[in-house]
Amino acid sequence: MSNRSEVLNGKRDYYEVMGVSREATDQEIKKAYRRIALQHHPDRNPENKEVSEEKFKEAAEAYSVLSDPQKRANYDRYGYAGVAGGGGFAGFDPSTFSEFSDILGDFFGFGDLFGTASRGHRTRAQRGADLRYDLAISFEEAAFGTKSRIKVPRTETCPVCSGSGAKPGTHPSACRSCGGRGSVRYQQGFLTISRTCPHCGGAGQVLTDPCKHCHGQGRVRVEKTMDIHVPAGVDSGSRLRISGGGEAGLQGGPSGDLYVVIQVQEDEFFGREGDDLICSIPLSFSQVALGAKIEVPTLEGKENLTIPHGTQPGSRFCLRGKGIPHLNGRGRGDLYVIAKVVTPTNLTKEQRQLLEQLDAISRPENGPAEKKLTDKMKEFFG
Repeated sequence: MSNRSEVLNGKRDYYEVMGVSREATDQEIKKAYRRIALQHHPDRNPENKEVSEEKFKEAAEAYSVLSDPQKRANYDRYGYAGVAGGGGFAGFDPSTFSEFSDILGDFFGFGDLFGTASRGHRTRAQRGADLRYDLAISFEEAAFGTKSRIKVPRTETCPVCSGSGAKPGTHPSACRSCGGRGSVRYQQGFLTISRTCPHCGGAGQVLTDPCKHCHGQGRVRVEKTMDIHVPAGVDSGSRLRISGGGEAGLQGGPSGDLYVVIQVQEDEFFGREGDDLICSIPLSFSQVALGAKIEVPTLEGKENLTIPHGTQPGSRFCLRGKGIPHLNGRGRGDLYVIAKVVTPTNLTKEQRQLLEQLDAISRPENGPAEKKLTDKMKEFFG
């Protein structure tokens, strides 16, 4: 904006409203807003209440933008167009003003001032809490998916009173402490402070004849049986979200969600790296030296694998597409087979003699011995 002090669409520049520079820090903006809020609070200016309210709202709108880093950046770059639809009180967030409760009271009274509060008493409707359930499954179940039946302790809406908490045929009555408004107001110096009614908890209503089944809570505790589908490819720490599977809400509020956290048991043979499987296959000295064809266990059965001659201990062989299915996707990981050479511990006299001969002809001083060694091994093992 070329001229930050000009008035556009009936609005003054937010920095001008706050009386700070464009380089002002967050603390300077907070301090400025506190000063203006005290100066123009309508309860402090009863003789000129309408003007005070306008200035009070103007300062609050400016603060709601300049106290938010993203909104402030958009405003600095694009002016009012950068915060249109999300700045000021079109995108009013009461938590922005939580540090000024000593000036503003609670947000029922504050919203009332700005026309953002609903008329009548507050509603007690609340979303139910989310729940967690730890489910242990086997390695194979994680690989191929499974169905599991679980029992989850949780609260549900009372079937007798339908969640109202009142005895069937009766209704809650208006709270006498707040007159059904859900809040009480009292004078503190030159300010009128609004607080949630301690008697009804902000509901504006009290139960004179509570439901005997839920004791007026509107919810009862049950053990819910659920069938859970575990998709193929899950791993330890995977979370399955069951919408509405958590605690029941209060006063008609929606239920929370259930999060099933997977714990996969380790396998005795296969290890796992992401969606790839790892296994070690014991091989004899003759198999890695001469080469061999072996059978390798996989998740679906056995597969043939050729071990080339001269294979070194620790060599890895890949069987494509024999790993874990990709979670919520197509394809699978791979299976990596690691060659593990097993040294014999009990040799017969003849085996020992032949190995000593092999050792003798494979020494460097005897010259190139690879062919001789191979011939001897074939003679011994073949």
